Amino acid sequence: MKYLFIVLFSLFAASLSAQQKVALANERLQIEWTASPEGWKISRMAFKKANQWVPQLWPSGKYTLLYTAEKPTGNSPTSFKTVAGTPWPDTLFHYLKNRWADAATPVALNTAGTALSFYPQKAVQVNNNTVRFVYDAPIATVTTIVSLDDIYKGDLIIKQQLQTKKAGYFSLASPTLFTIPEKDMKWTTVPGYFQGRSFEKNITLGYAYGQGVPEVPALYRERGAGTLTSIITINNNISVAATPEPQLGRDPWRHDHKTNNEWDVAVSHKNRNGALFPTVYYPVLGEPLSQLKKDTLLQYGLRISFVNGPWDKMLEHVVNDINHFKEQLALRNNTQSLSRRVERMYQYLIDPKTSLVNFTNYKGLKIAGQSYRGGVIGSQGDAIKNSDYGAMWMLANATNDPLLKDSLLPYALNFKLVQQQTDTGFFKGAAIGQYYLTKRKKFVEEWGDFVEPISLTYYVMLDIGNILLFEPANKELQRRLRLGADLLLQWQKTNGSWDVAYDRFTRKPLFTDLKDLRPTFYGLLVAARILKDEKYLVAAKKGADWFIKNAVDNGAFIGVCGDTRYAPDFATGQSAQALLDLFDMTHDKKYQDAAIATAKIYCSSIMTHPQASEKTKLVKGISRKDWQIEQSGLSFEHGGILGSSNDHGPILLCSHAGMFVRMFQLTGDSLFIEMARAAAIGRDVFLDEQTSVASYYWDVMSQGAGPYPHHAWWQIGWITDYLLAETRYRTKDQVQFPRGFVTPKVGPHQSYGFQPGLIYGTNADLVIRNGLVECDNPDVEYIIAQSKDKKKVFLILLNDINKPVSGNIRIQWNKLDGRQRTSVTTLTGTATTKADETQSLQLEPYGVKVLAFQ
Repeated sequence: MKYLFIVLFSLFAASLSAQQKVALANERLQIEWTASPEGWKISRMAFKKANQWVPQLWPSGKYTLLYTAEKPTGNSPTSFKTVAGTPWPDTLFHYLKNRWADAATPVALNTAGTALSFYPQKAVQVNNNTVRFVYDAPIATVTTIVSLDDIYKGDLIIKQQLQTKKAGYFSLASPTLFTIPEKDMKWTTVPGYFQGRSFEKNITLGYAYGQGVPEVPALYRERGAGTLTSIITINNNISVAATPEPQLGRDPWRHDHKTNNEWDVAVSHKNRNGALFPTVYYPVLGEPLSQLKKDTLLQYGLRISFVNGPWDKMLEHVVNDINHFKEQLALRNNTQSLSRRVERMYQYLIDPKTSLVNFTNYKGLKIAGQSYRGGVIGSQGDAIKNSDYGAMWMLANATNDPLLKDSLLPYALNFKLVQQQTDTGFFKGAAIGQYYLTKRKKFVEEWGDFVEPISLTYYVMLDIGNILLFEPANKELQRRLRLGADLLLQWQKTNGSWDVAYDRFTRKPLFTDLKDLRPTFYGLLVAARILKDEKYLVAAKKGADWFIKNAVDNGAFIGVCGDTRYAPDFATGQSAQALLDLFDMTHDKKYQDAAIATAKIYCSSIMTHPQASEKTKLVKGISRKDWQIEQSGLSFEHGGILGSSNDHGPILLCSHAGMFVRMFQLTGDSLFIEMARAAAIGRDVFLDEQTSVASYYWDVMSQGAGPYPHHAWWQIGWITDYLLAETRYRTKDQVQFPRGFVTPKVGPHQSYGFQPGLIYGTNADLVIRNGLVECDNPDVEYIIAQSKDKKKVFLILLNDINKPVSGNIRIQWNKLDGRQRTSVTTLTGTATTKADETQSLQLEPYGVKVLAFQ
């Protein structure tokens, strides 16, 4: 009997022990929950890295339910609204007022309502791949089902259910599997909002500007997130992310109107108690979906993912495997090719009535600039400006059009000359303003009486540098470039940095709470390349070294738009190309590495949600497919909590597309080229039907140039950069054209056409002639070049989509020189045939064909 008792007790103990533990395990993950007096806690959490299981030292398993009987109201504490003792944001920056108000509510700062934190009371091992947990509270019952994913072995699929017992506002947070000590954090990001390797105590730098990891457990909205996820990389180089099911996010255009500002789901880098772990909140407390009646069932899903690698590897997993971004490319096609867009915008730009070119006199010179109807302090509707001088000179050379060469360019050049101060003084050599006010007869900056070193880089060094590529013997422009370069040298600090701005009258530095975390150093690179003076290259490297240490390594940037007080923007993407150009000059690999790192960070500014579909919607009464108007694939002007993405959504000015193709060719990271193509292809519903100029902001749909007629130059610039980058990649460098400098302000696209390109060993110049080439398939792009001896004309054909295409090309030689071509050779093959006026074509998916007409 004694021995029988021992055996029975042992069996009972073993059974009880089994009932006190539940677990999930596969070849990548091990999770074990153990019953405790407080509920079911995670007792072991491990991830397999190489051949070793790496345990997480602070397992948890805690849940949080937020509740309030009444809709949350109120504003943030006053202390969150100051920067170095001054009001935040300054009343001068009125665009920021509502955006900051939205971001500083108790809901956004995650202080609203009552937080019920708990461990589940019940656990059931449903099967080897699934565990179910239940917690019963007076206000609701929470059921959570955790499963291993069959395909992505590092993913946990979590389904949460909330059964209410009383009415009110509810928000259910995803479980905290383990907590991450600050010392173990390698990198944290909510893409589009912030990124960094350390916490930032200053709430305006960390929360408003996204420089470092905010200490507040804030909730981030769909509208400002490039990818709706929260990612943390731990020091052992394991990354963890929490990502809501893609369909949970708000639809930015529901049926027939903009719903961009609705807020259905939130992500955070912390839980409500301030513990560091990626967290999803659904629904958002106080928003319509969170108001529930008694006995209502609410359910939602998310994934908590683990990968062996840095944050950008996790980002790619979320973008392609969860959001299915790459698959959405299959929906895209054109109704008009990008090549045809360039030709139509060329016609728009040579007509002063449509392009709104103004001619006026300033200090004895006739100057030309396009009307600017956006916000400029002091403007009475009389502001004019010019944008992409590289694109201007490129188009004039490629078309050989006297309307550009003789009637516009000389006066646009005069505008540039008088824009630079040449009088003796503190600002000698500087750009005295982006805009000219024709009534007040003065140049001004966008948002105040100050002068910025970055404006010197943009509106003197880049613009004059790009012109000098076309006019290398222009002595006056060389003198002006040196004048600007010397001032950049004078203003550069001993550590290599610059001040953000100087007061025009007192000359004292302004915005001293910010560092100049943008590519100001690039102006000195331009001077070094054009003027061949080593001192400028030394200073450019010094500035870039400071920028890498303070901006790139920390994920901290500011932007170049004064109206948003320099919220991070497209200058981050521009910085990647600036560093890449510095590598091309120095062959120092640290600049290439920094360029790649910056480009990866800029991927966070590309929208990858919501998922596009074939669903029909209405835009201004016209039926459109959802994929035609989708945000996914577009970039921000500026994101985060301060950016225009909060009001307007992303932009159609896809300056990053060409740079991303170059980054793909350099790294092999396919996310770059997928994002480039998603931005460029199939965006026709945003074009003005008469001019083919795209709208700037997503939310205005097909407004065209609207208040920004000068944007057509930037659009010609980025399209040319993208098409030539694709050509170089697809022909494996057999077709390439020299690149100039990046455009001012809006991104990293670069100028072309100042020197012949190389096409399978033959020097050739870019040619643009309306009607020279006509193609009946809008998914086919065409680029034309002519050999220096005029005997060969090259036609480069690109397939925009991932399907085989066919069509017909018609060539009208009278649009070029009237000389008929007798034979055509396919340089991407070996065939030589008769050159008929109409050529049939077939192209492979994303294919290229280069024809040489004799």
